[in-house]
Amino acid sequence: MPVKIRLQRHGRGKRPFYHIVIADSRSKRDGRFIERIGDYNPLSVPATINVDVDKAVNWMEKGAQPTNTVRAILSYKGALYLKHLRRGLRKGALTEQEVESKYQTWVSDHENAVLDKVREISKTKASEKQKVIDAEAKKREEKDEAKRAALQKEEAAANAEAQAAEGATEVAEAAPADENASAAEETTAAPAEEAAVPAEEKKTEEAPKEEAKAEETPAEAKAEETPAEEPKAEEGDDAAKEEGKA
Repeated sequence: MPVKIRLQRHGRGKRPFYHIVIADSRSKRDGRFIERIGDYNPLSVPATINVDVDKAVNWMEKGAQPTNTVRAILSYKGALYLKHLRRGLRKGALTEQEVESKYQTWVSDHENAVLDKVREISKTKASEKQKVIDAEAKKREEKDEAKRAALQKEEAAANAEAQAAEGATEVAEAAPADENASAAEETTAAPAEEAAVPAEEKKTEEAPKEEAKAEETPAEAKAEETPAEEPKAEEGDDAAKEEGKA
């Protein structure tokens, strides 16, 4: 009967893992199988492969045909290389010790390559993780900077409002003082003006008096002159009388 080496699916919908089985090619994919020779988990990095290489080589030597995926897995684990070495052993080109030595050398080199790959993947992951951390740190720093800028802006606005309020208070306090000073000046100026008005009135009153005096002075002078002339007239009359008597 035709035999295949293939994968048999297990696990949940989005978390699959596979068994490597020897099964009749006419059976269903996940149906009955003849023998299980390993398992395969593709979700791990790197993929986890456990396979019995000797059993796989024996079945392939018997005519079992691996599927494409299983062939890649067996090549990765060295089963195809071991099959090639055993063919050389059967033909007499290699001894059993040479086959074992060559195979172990290949396994060692392969494991070192896998370890290098794992280290490279780990390094890449660490680098990506560091990039993510740096990006988050930068984002937090930018956020903190934006918060600080907003706080500074708010403080500046608050200071400006406080200064404006202080200025308004000073203006409000200075306005009554100016009004009081203006009122005091007006109050002081009013009595001065009132005092100036009586002074002007007094001057006005004194002016008519002086005019009256000026008018009275000629009359008095004439009055005084008139009595002086009368005695002269009287003297004339006396002289006339004395002449009559004589």
